[in-house]
Amino acid sequence: MNDYARRRATVVPDAPPPRPADLHPPLHGRRRHRLLHDPLQGRSPCAPHPVEPATGPATGPAVPPAAIGTETVKIFLGDHAVSGRPEVMMATTLGSCVAACVYDPRLGVGGMNHFLLPEVPESELQGAGAAARYGSVAMERLINALLALGARRERLQVKLFGGARVIESSLDVGGRNGRFAVEYVRREGLTLAGQDLGGNSARRVHFFPHSGRAIRRLLHPEAVSDTVRTEVSYMTSLHRCPIEGEVELFGDN
Repeated sequence: MNDYARRRATVVPDAPPPRPADLHPPLHGRRRHRLLHDPLQGRSPCAPHPVEPATGPATGPAVPPAAIGTETVKIFLGDHAVSGRPEVMMATTLGSCVAACVYDPRLGVGGMNHFLLPEVPESELQGAGAAARYGSVAMERLINALLALGARRERLQVKLFGGARVIESSLDVGGRNGRFAVEYVRREGLTLAGQDLGGNSARRVHFFPHSGRAIRRLLHPEAVSDTVRTEVSYMTSLHRCPIEGEVELFGDN
């Protein structure tokens, strides 16, 4: 089985790293969510290496310079990560994709995902084997990972970013992603703490999962083409990769 078939969450560990059995007790009769402790693992070999975009003018507070000890975890298409460590910052670049930043303010844990399309079509594998490129799967996996760390669903707050129309097409994929994400939060009874969706500009998002703070920058137009190429390349690679994996549709929390 290749690395794509083993897609799983990234858990940024404390010291010493928690054991998977401690993070996620056995659930009889259900598929278990598998966890990683190495933030550099769990990526698809078919996913292209991300292109660092040109930095555009900030529309909010500037990203603070990385302090000694700060750990940046990059979230690529189809990935997600969770952590409760104050020194961790998660980062991603978005075009038509959407990233959800979800956190439990009382416990001080949070995470980010990055999805490409809204929901799994009927023509593709459903349920446990569905791919995390779809928002419906990406949201479930992120929330499951937070629940495994002790978060409570009723306390979860969500910030949504992305969903831009960065390419002229009759299919407004970014708009569909944004509408899906907002509706998902409403349908699941989660708290929408903030959103920055739509428009025509790519975004760079930084998220601090321990505090729930999120910062976004709009990127220069020339950076949009890099982001679009990354998304298109990833979509092309999906035709060559098998769709496998495991997901539990919310634990009993």
